[in-house]
Amino acid sequence: MSVLMIEAFCGGSHKQLLDLLQEEIEGCSVFTLTAKKWHWRARTAALYFTQTIPPSDSYRVLFTSSVLNLAELVALRPDLAKLKKVLYFHENQLVYPVRKSQERDFQYGYNQVISCLVADVVVFNSAFNMESFLTGIGSFMKLIPDHRPKDLEKLIRPKCQVLYFPIRFPDVTREHDKDPELFFKTLLKLKEDGLTFEVSVLGETFTDIPDIFAEARRELGSSVLHWGYQSSKDDYLKVLCTADIVISTAKHEFFGVAMLEAVHCGCHPLCPKALVYPEIFPEMYLYATAQQLFKKLQNFCKRPDLIRRKPVEVNLARFSWVVLRGKFRSLLAAEAREDL
Repeated sequence: MSVLMIEAFCGGSHKQLLDLLQEEIEGCSVFTLTAKKWHWRARTAALYFTQTIPPSDSYRVLFTSSVLNLAELVALRPDLAKLKKVLYFHENQLVYPVRKSQERDFQYGYNQVISCLVADVVVFNSAFNMESFLTGIGSFMKLIPDHRPKDLEKLIRPKCQVLYFPIRFPDVTREHDKDPELFFKTLLKLKEDGLTFEVSVLGETFTDIPDIFAEARRELGSSVLHWGYQSSKDDYLKVLCTADIVISTAKHEFFGVAMLEAVHCGCHPLCPKALVYPEIFPEMYLYATAQQLFKKLQNFCKRPDLIRRKPVEVNLARFSWVVLRGKFRSLLAAEAREDL
């Protein structure tokens, strides 16, 4: 068996999944593009891969993320059209937030719908991701001024399934787009109230950095323990293992690998009561308003011992590669067909 793996935006969770599958699944041929200029990858990657992927009689399964326009690829490469085509959604463009609705580029969501129509299996990393996409198709297609296609959800839904993003949780020893405006304003309010805490802000630095980051780092001063990208995964995990709480103020999230990794390292999660989070985290770890988030953090700052004595009650096993690997192997297995 040979699995043809294609990733048009090979970075972050997309790369993490591809690396894991490539290591664990035998007979993979992998073709990728770097995680730069996402919009251009979504527009043009299919043509690039058409010219880059060599013909082979050994391919049985094609696995790709929804960044790629799968319909364009298989139209330009009929030899790939006959494979079992698996489309994996890390996120979907039908509910992806934009600052103004008129700024939405219709083409990105449309590409994903068309890709689903030609795929044999469509896989989502969460039920929230799947349902928001499927139920959003109807209203999304109303953006077309006339001659709108009908019943697309009915055509696509039977192909769909949820298969959580598989995480290979590391062995750790415990030593003890996101909404940065809400996150930092909450911390600054805690500091203004005279409460004591330390904060680590981790992650990659990109070209456009909101002004709140520089302002918050200056105002938080000595409360900042770590800031920015960690040089290695081990360094990143060490920071998580020294933390008590991990906070998400995301305005969009279809899964949340980083939050689950932090929980694995012993952090108590605080997440919005929205998006994918209620699907993953129990009620006690969710907040509905900015004031609720502030109150939860305020209580922790006053009595940190109360939370440190309590184990985190999140079932991580259902997201682990150990549990999910059988399903992924079945997904990437092709039944023998005479036309292959």
